[in-house]
Amino acid sequence: MTDASTGRSGTAALKDSGDGVRARNLARVLRLVHLGGAQSRAQLTTATGLNRSTIADLVAELVNEGWVVERDPDPVGRVGRPSPVVAASPRAVVIAVNPEIDAVEIAAIDLSRTIAVRERIESATLLTAVEVADLVAAVVDRWRDGPLADARLVAVGVAVPGLVRAADGLVRNAPHLGWTDAPVRALIAETTGLPTAVGNDASLGALAEHLFGAAQGADDVVYLNGGPSGIGGGIIVHGSPVGGVGGYAGEFGQNRVDPARSAVLEDDVSRARLLSVLGLASADDATLAESLAAASDADPVREECARQRGLLAQAIADAVNILDPSVVVLGGFLAQLEELDPEGFAADVADRAMAENAEGLRILPASLAADRLLLGAAELAFTSVGVI
Repeated sequence: MTDASTGRSGTAALKDSGDGVRARNLARVLRLVHLGGAQSRAQLTTATGLNRSTIADLVAELVNEGWVVERDPDPVGRVGRPSPVVAASPRAVVIAVNPEIDAVEIAAIDLSRTIAVRERIESATLLTAVEVADLVAAVVDRWRDGPLADARLVAVGVAVPGLVRAADGLVRNAPHLGWTDAPVRALIAETTGLPTAVGNDASLGALAEHLFGAAQGADDVVYLNGGPSGIGGGIIVHGSPVGGVGGYAGEFGQNRVDPARSAVLEDDVSRARLLSVLGLASADDATLAESLAAASDADPVREECARQRGLLAQAIADAVNILDPSVVVLGGFLAQLEELDPEGFAADVADRAMAENAEGLRILPASLAADRLLLGAAELAFTSVGVI
């Protein structure tokens, strides 16, 4: 683990010790609480296979370092000596950031995935990476004097709609933001004084949905996210995220579904196209969903939805044929297109895919709603500094 205030790594964040086994056990206990929620010491003993005294000692250290808290269990229906309940401390938080073409969303999230405070700062113009870093620092400074006055800020995680180099967090290309080779990690780390990690927004959305959302329990997942900046994706294989050699895997939006045309998927399956047909200058996901649901069969947007659904079905069928997932999760406006007729959409995908690959396939809307990218960014932040 890494202490945000000192930059120390390994066991130094919890205890100055060379005991690697102990460090792994501390991280293991903390991750169980992080992923599974509050658990009794008895449950942690069963899950880890460690003895009760070892668990008690590990929990005591995690409590002392401010990562977890202990409380008495609910006495109702209990017989015998109760086992204390271990829960993630609400004081240990990371800052999650999602810059988009029309706004920057910032949230403070703890290890139990509780969002303590969040803000959406809208902008009529594209912000540069430097401007985003300054904005994040200003918000964090204000929160430090307000709602996070008693919090321990651990790190910053940033979900960017673009290609992010895994090695150093450099945003190689975020075309809709106008960023090329933007050192976002270094900029935000400098302005906030916090360790910072940067990842692709859709890949982080895939991670969040895999761990906590619609794809929880599934080991092979394809995730496609549709937002103001286009279509991105994430891939989970055998329970692990797939980033590729540079970290750029999952750019489904750049695939051509019609070889005869130069347009890519996100040119034709487009949130902006839907808004244009609806006559809306802008809209959040909830407003767009309501507008699509309220449209009559004679409304031109219905024809546009049908066109986009067909192209999306082909793109998903191609991904299913290549990756053979058990679950496909759709986020943003892609989920809204699917939810207009879930059964019909699933049948369309199955008709375009190999029959064997489509057997048992589930196509699901993202269940974490507007929180998915922020939760993914928070997970990246906690993971990058070795907390979990």
